[in-house]
Amino acid sequence: MSTANPPFSSTPSTVRTPALLGATAKALMQKIESKTATIAIVGLGYVGLPLVRAIRDSGYPVIGFDVDQRKIDALNKGARYILHLGDDFFSTLQADKQFTPTSNPLDLAKADLVVLCVPTPLGPHHEPDLTYVLESTKTSAKSLRKGQLVVLESTTYPGTTRDEMKPILDAVGLKCGEDYFLAYSPEREDPGSMGRSAQHIPKLVGGVDDVSTDLAMAFYTRVVKSAHRVSTAEIAESAKLLENIYRAVNIALVNEMKIVLTDMNIDVWEVIAAASTKPFGFQAFYPGPGLGGHCIPIDPYYLTWKAREVGRTTRFIELAGEVNTSMPHYVIERTQLALNDHSKSVKGSKVLVLGIAYKKNIDDPRESPSAEIIELLRDHGADVSYHDPHLAIFPAMRKHRVNLSSVALTPATLAASDCVLILTDHDAVDYSLLGQHARLVVDTRNAMARVPEKHMKCQLVKS
Repeated sequence: MSTANPPFSSTPSTVRTPALLGATAKALMQKIESKTATIAIVGLGYVGLPLVRAIRDSGYPVIGFDVDQRKIDALNKGARYILHLGDDFFSTLQADKQFTPTSNPLDLAKADLVVLCVPTPLGPHHEPDLTYVLESTKTSAKSLRKGQLVVLESTTYPGTTRDEMKPILDAVGLKCGEDYFLAYSPEREDPGSMGRSAQHIPKLVGGVDDVSTDLAMAFYTRVVKSAHRVSTAEIAESAKLLENIYRAVNIALVNEMKIVLTDMNIDVWEVIAAASTKPFGFQAFYPGPGLGGHCIPIDPYYLTWKAREVGRTTRFIELAGEVNTSMPHYVIERTQLALNDHSKSVKGSKVLVLGIAYKKNIDDPRESPSAEIIELLRDHGADVSYHDPHLAIFPAMRKHRVNLSSVALTPATLAASDCVLILTDHDAVDYSLLGQHARLVVDTRNAMARVPEKHMKCQLVKS
């Protein structure tokens, strides 16, 4: 008979009774249940800060740790450094006496729970780079004490929590599952999406042992609306990868469809809208100029790399990666053809890129395809500028140095541009202005579909 827990259950049955816990675990459980446990968040970025808010809203005192002193200074001043969280978020944290931002790793010793929310990028050959995970684990180990629970939230390959983190923590001399506890609960942030705050997105929770899972479940069920217990940390790690691989593969599918249908003079956007009328068996995904962000372009390769250890290949994942990473070159090809129709070459043309964030309505350019597209345009001799209402300066990236600042979006700017290339469809942009004053618009996001026909005086190319 199945003993599986019901999905997204927050009922007490997901946690074992205190009588089954050892003395150390029982003491920590009591702190969690009474909300007297102090929680430390390691990494105060796009994942860590929303989690800070969820934990503070639930009543726990929070220590926020980051090695970047600029973030600590900003938090102490109430200064916003992540756009979509809003000014009120930062001013509220500044005034909150139960929140302590710090860059001093010794402060982690005060915490009962330490939650790691650090990046997991790729190396130069698409191999996992666990530098941040391992360094933050070592930092946590220096202050690890009896009765602490450590939780990793970073997306990574199956086995990271048990095989990479646990040995570092074990080296302190404490026994996992008795003296300290270790679990994995993947982040599920959706920046810029209304109604999807950290509190309202279901959490997966899996420990390296049952007691660790019990304690982590007790914590998360008091912080988020619902949490789902899984049997091991490896299940939770794998589930997070599946979520992101599912998106990567389906985005590659519609990107490939776009290329084929465009050559057939068929509007892929209308095709997707038509297919979406089916109430079952179909979920809409949308094409774009490439993949961006800290998850979808990166996480699938974590499984690809791990699969090689067991002698397997991940053909779907790798093919999807090839399609998605080729999209910036397709955008350049479409831009070249559009300019050719105006008797212009890319070389010497003034191209205004609209939007450099990896998705709409946020200020995050990580892994954004816009950086590669701008570099490709420059390689072809284009005079490139950009406008993004959320990013005044194009920040330095791991692989790219664009060195541009956002220009004002005015009728004069549009009229002076040979081509406007839409890469991110921010809502704060007046697309009717483009329709009235731009000469040529290459639209990779179907953003111009919102412009009334009477305002469309430009030539529009859907890409």
